[in-house]
Amino acid sequence: MPIDLLTAALAVAAGWVLIGLAGLLRPRSVVFTGRWLFSLGVVGGLALAVIGVLALTGPIQVQVLPIGLPDLPFHVRLDPLAAIFLSLIGTASTGISLYSAGYFRAGEGAAPGLMCLQYHVFLASMVMVVLADDAYAFMVAWETMALASYFLVTTQHRVPEIRAAGFLYLLLAHIGAIGILLCFGVLQGGSWQFTFDAMRAASLSPAWASIAFFLALFGFGAKAGIVPLHVWLPEAHPAAPSPVSALMSGVMIKTAIYGLIRVTFDLLHTPVWWWGVVALMLGAFTALFGVVFAAVQTDMKRLLAYSSIENSGIILSGFGLTVLFHGLHMPVAASLTMAATLYHCLNHSLFKSLLFLATGSVLHATGERNLGKLGGLIHSMPWVAWLALVGTLAMAGLPPLNGFVSEWLLLQGYLYTTSLPHAIINMLVPIGAAAFTLTIALSAYVMVKFYGVVFLGRPREKALVQAQDAGWLERFGLGWLALGCIALGLMPVTVLRALDAVNLSLLGSGLGDLSKHWWLLTPTAASRASYSPLAFAAGILLAVALTFLCVRLLYHGRVRRADFWDCGFPGQTARVQDTAEGFGQPIRRIFRPFFQIERQSPSPFDSAPHYALQLGDRWWYWLYLPVAAGVLGVAKLVGRLQHGRIAIYLLYSFVTLLALLVFVL
Repeated sequence: MPIDLLTAALAVAAGWVLIGLAGLLRPRSVVFTGRWLFSLGVVGGLALAVIGVLALTGPIQVQVLPIGLPDLPFHVRLDPLAAIFLSLIGTASTGISLYSAGYFRAGEGAAPGLMCLQYHVFLASMVMVVLADDAYAFMVAWETMALASYFLVTTQHRVPEIRAAGFLYLLLAHIGAIGILLCFGVLQGGSWQFTFDAMRAASLSPAWASIAFFLALFGFGAKAGIVPLHVWLPEAHPAAPSPVSALMSGVMIKTAIYGLIRVTFDLLHTPVWWWGVVALMLGAFTALFGVVFAAVQTDMKRLLAYSSIENSGIILSGFGLTVLFHGLHMPVAASLTMAATLYHCLNHSLFKSLLFLATGSVLHATGERNLGKLGGLIHSMPWVAWLALVGTLAMAGLPPLNGFVSEWLLLQGYLYTTSLPHAIINMLVPIGAAAFTLTIALSAYVMVKFYGVVFLGRPREKALVQAQDAGWLERFGLGWLALGCIALGLMPVTVLRALDAVNLSLLGSGLGDLSKHWWLLTPTAASRASYSPLAFAAGILLAVALTFLCVRLLYHGRVRRADFWDCGFPGQTARVQDTAEGFGQPIRRIFRPFFQIERQSPSPFDSAPHYALQLGDRWWYWLYLPVAAGVLGVAKLVGRLQHGRIAIYLLYSFVTLLALLVFVL
């Protein structure tokens, strides 16, 4: 008898809700909620990860739950696509929950018990988003996820800037939800059936199918941080506690990618190739936009937030290539890029969560997010520094870690575009390939800036010398995520074989026999490309070992310690080290059109000269501020209707009644 994995996944979601409700029993107790309940939530994450892995090779399971409205019960479904994202949620939440058990302190905004409830409802709602098999259940879970994450973002709600960031996030979340709801309305094809099975069976004209796709791209793009719907992300992530930022960036954004894949390849099931070109160009621009803004940030959490925009763009580019190849009936290329897209979703959930949690430890130890006031923390916080190095190298795309694998696979997908049958596409796609390559290079540049300024060099402030390393629970959480980055980097063949189940389910084709050897990755054919992460890892370890032995054997006992060379200027201090602004200056000059720059320059006659430079997002000035001004203008016009006189209101009612009678007749 097969294991009912769907029921087990639902039980995990229900268990998380119960854990959250238990936090209300002793809402002020950090030990009870922070240590015990969050640690108990780790068990749910581990169970969900195992369920997702087992469901990849199991049969599709469906259920109708006895909840919802009388004629609208919840339908749920577990298939390979849902299984991949369940394993993603479970794996990432395990490390984040373990870290959270040692992270939260008393007096940090909302009561710990209330945060415990919001946190675990957030996790449960993401599980239900992935399992939902009808529009009603999906939208209920989607809105629950948005509300729970909003309350987590505004944990320190007494700070006006945090309240503003939370409002912006909730506003764009609901605007995106409207797009998703309209998409489901189009997918119904005129019927009153809300189930996904009915949408799969609906026959849409090419025009209506295109409308549904672009509504989905708009709605899910708002949650994923796709330009120009990205403005909430660099505001909400710095405002939220670091474990919440990790959960939103590493996990929640991927539910938007899940929804986009579900609608395009499952509910529409016949994507048109030019949809992929639009998604590809939009993703390439989003990725480049995000990495350019990340390069000039001086706040470490805002830097990581813009980096999330970059990675959302990379994932959307892979999705666009998959739609393009599938629409042009190129099954091998479509399977390759779909696998690369899903692989990067898994990778980003791990290394970005790891880096956000590392910034949380730095913030707790120093009280600083400003890169200009950090430095040299590898000496006082070695555990955090070395584990963060794994996430930094993975995000920089260096082998043999996981970030390199998905980006290398996506690059292999770009190489297939030379055989596309359309001349216009052959002109456009190389632009996306060039933007992708430039983005990866700049991402490594950003990671050098992030890690070098925070952890290397000398402390820029005296108090940094006394910074305390992370506690043991936080170390275990960071270690779990770092281990995931290493495992996904060293075992790509195993991961791709698992991801191939999604290809077979959605695309009807797969990568086939990936390699005759488990240690050698040949994504399509050995004559095109191959990669062995174990060979890279062995080469790196061998080079380190030989260097160590040479130093120990040849120079042992002859080491002389002396002061470093001061370039003839003995007055050097930690303040003369490279700064975050210095790292970002070349990028700011090269990509000047991306920024809205405001300078405050001192006068030669100022007694206390002050220089300031602010880099703004042009989308605020081009799109959001004009829209806000228009809404306020309309509100003022509507406000004139409120005269406060009953006779005027009766006249409004009478005129409305007459208009309705004329319309009916």
